[in-house]
Amino acid sequence: MRLIRGLTNLKILSRQVDSPLAEGCVATIGNFDGVHLGHQTIIDQVKNKARVLDLPSVVIIFEPQPREFFQGLEAPPRLMGFRHKLGALLAAGIDIVLCLKFDETFRGYSGMGFIEDVLIEGLAVRHLVVGDDFRFGCDRAGDFRLLEAVGAIVGFSVENTHTVSVADERVSSTRIRNLLLESQLEKAEALLGHPYHIVGRVVYGRQLGRSIGSPTANILLRQMPPLRGVYVVGARLESGETQDGVANIGLRPTVDGKQPALEVHLFDFTGTLYGQHIDVVFRHKLRDEEKFDSIDALKAQIARDFDSARVWLTEHPGQNITDSN
Repeated sequence: MRLIRGLTNLKILSRQVDSPLAEGCVATIGNFDGVHLGHQTIIDQVKNKARVLDLPSVVIIFEPQPREFFQGLEAPPRLMGFRHKLGALLAAGIDIVLCLKFDETFRGYSGMGFIEDVLIEGLAVRHLVVGDDFRFGCDRAGDFRLLEAVGAIVGFSVENTHTVSVADERVSSTRIRNLLLESQLEKAEALLGHPYHIVGRVVYGRQLGRSIGSPTANILLRQMPPLRGVYVVGARLESGETQDGVANIGLRPTVDGKQPALEVHLFDFTGTLYGQHIDVVFRHKLRDEEKFDSIDALKAQIARDFDSARVWLTEHPGQNITDSN
């Protein structure tokens, strides 16, 4: 999979003689937060058409996501970070990801400007897959009808996305996010197509876990996650090794945490993970995050959490991290 960052790099690539976009592409546009079952269906639509036309498949995403640009800290929490999303799109078989910076300049783009600069001149799109409620451009003036009208003139076709429903409700990132906020992990998994997991880089932490015989992998998060509390987890390390453990995700109130973080206590690991990216799968919620009167009280509760997690794992032997994507 190839990543193209920004409109300038897209234009440079499009002018190259050996550009993978020389003959055009089949594309779709969206946030793809979570790369859930609905997204996977759209991706399949794109890949199938790309195979028929013998063209590369393209997903267009934005950083920051539009709602993050407009709402700032009030924007809904992401289901996955940028690196995690790229990995999921790669695993789904997409050929090219175009990531456009959503800023004041991009916000001011007209609907026709977006079509001309991005879809026609940049990507030479031959077929586009978007929802019939898709809006784009300044003041959301561009829509499905405009795309169809322009496509009929310049030579690209437009196809509506297929809807995926589970339990008679449309699969969406918002619905999954709400389920996670309610700690309904199994229902969220049914919409995602895999257990919910977070991929992040391990940084230096407080080393509380070592003091009770279990090293801690600390992962700082860019924003508040869609779930909070203490969970039974599995972790896949860069080496491919998997470990069981307990994770706290939230603001760490006992130590007056100011930035959201994910702390993963691994049961049977020795060594260091600093700088590595690990994949943390959330299996079962043990309790809410809470503030303790002292660090010793926190350590004692962590030890009890370990005991509870081991009991749960014994009762659910089939819960393996290798089931996640």
